Amino acid sequence: MESLFIDGEYLDSSANAAIEVENPATEEVIAEVPDADAADIDRAVEAARRAQRGWRLVDGLERVGMLHRCADRLEEFADELAVLLTREGGKTLKENRDEIDWSVTAFRHLGEVARASRGRVVGATKPGQINLVLNEPLGVVVHILPFNYPIVLLAWQVAAALAAGNACIVKPSEHTPLATLRLGEVFSDLPAGVFNVVTASGAGAQRLVEHPGTDMIAFTGSVAVGSRIMAAAAPRIKKLLLELGGSDPFIVLGDAKLDVAARGGVFAAFLNAGQVCTSAERFYIEDSVYDDFMTRAEEVIGSLRVGDPFGDVDVGALISRSAREQVSRVIDEISSLGANVVRGGQVPPELPRGYFYEPTLIEVTDANRQRFEDEIFGPLATVTRVRDLEDAIACANGSNFGLGANIYTSSLEMAMRAATELQAGTVWINDPLKDNDAAPFGGMKFSGLGRELGIEGISAFTQSKHVHMDFAQAPSPEWWFPYERPAIAEERASASGATPA
Repeated sequence: MESLFIDGEYLDSSANAAIEVENPATEEVIAEVPDADAADIDRAVEAARRAQRGWRLVDGLERVGMLHRCADRLEEFADELAVLLTREGGKTLKENRDEIDWSVTAFRHLGEVARASRGRVVGATKPGQINLVLNEPLGVVVHILPFNYPIVLLAWQVAAALAAGNACIVKPSEHTPLATLRLGEVFSDLPAGVFNVVTASGAGAQRLVEHPGTDMIAFTGSVAVGSRIMAAAAPRIKKLLLELGGSDPFIVLGDAKLDVAARGGVFAAFLNAGQVCTSAERFYIEDSVYDDFMTRAEEVIGSLRVGDPFGDVDVGALISRSAREQVSRVIDEISSLGANVVRGGQVPPELPRGYFYEPTLIEVTDANRQRFEDEIFGPLATVTRVRDLEDAIACANGSNFGLGANIYTSSLEMAMRAATELQAGTVWINDPLKDNDAAPFGGMKFSGLGRELGIEGISAFTQSKHVHMDFAQAPSPEWWFPYERPAIAEERASASGATPA
């Protein structure tokens, strides 16, 4: 049984229940972690609150130095963490090694941004005064994280929260807790209690959300769970950061370089077996190049190697049996409505063990009828003919989600029309799924609230305070008692012929 990481050390849980961790590529149980109970949660919250009182006072230079050390240690442990991520999550080893590299840059960048983001000075309203806006930490932040990118999504949130002076309690996905627990040792230079990891199922997560000692909830996951977290956090008016997924469109216009668009589209659809919140799920191809694009895309899909994520492959396993079954159900449902499976659509016959599924492309012939409202989160993409850009944008925006969107075109005018008219938190033009630590990430509509990364990602974990100072200590007779009679009253009295009282 693994241990919880609380107050700077690994501790046994007081709970009797355990969570089994399965390797999705082999279907073998590889570890057990505690299903933390209320006593465990209380211990973590108490440790974080105690540590945060000192951490918020650490000067910016020392704090950013510690975050750089966290980045150094991530680099030192990169190979070990990538192997753990591959075993517990089924994502390819190459993609997991990339994830650690992205996490390193996030810690370095966000630490430096926070050091320069303490607040600002605004214009005073009279001489001898100064007005400051201070960005202060919130207190204890709970991070409830998903299985698909356990470390980099942690880095985006935790680095920003720590840099702003908060203490953190991380609740990893039940599917992928092992690499996250390992971070207790990786981040050993941090003061005890400012970074804690608690493994738990739904009851433990609910306790963290409702706990009177936690001040903010940062959640990445489904709309349904995000909605429940909003409701549970409402009685204490807790601040929320919610990233609730997407159903991203991918537009290809007639003037696009089709070889590039086909390769970019296949990557955007099937990275991490399609288990990416910004996966391209809905392709809209201009009619003039539709057939040509489809030929090229099918060829690229046919070249993808699916299998053992430690092997020489491009696509690993889905996270669980239920995740694979969900993909099959979606394919059956949309096929029953007349959509055509162009390629894929089944478990690879040569891979009977493990939760593998073929990258699947489905042709939608009736966009109004053959549509789905929920995020797929698997190796499945639909493709639809459109007349032109206007038609494509209308289709793309016809979703409750608004996380990301893609367009391939050689026209600056068309690209900028898409950039300004698509309802999405990020618009990628001719280069899909790239994130930038210096730019905000987040969604519109059902895709969530708030932003990660960039200066916005630091602000998400702070609260603003206005400080008004009169350093001249000059009196303000125009404001203070005793009041002078307003001149307008005398004027009115005189004009009416009345005698002022």
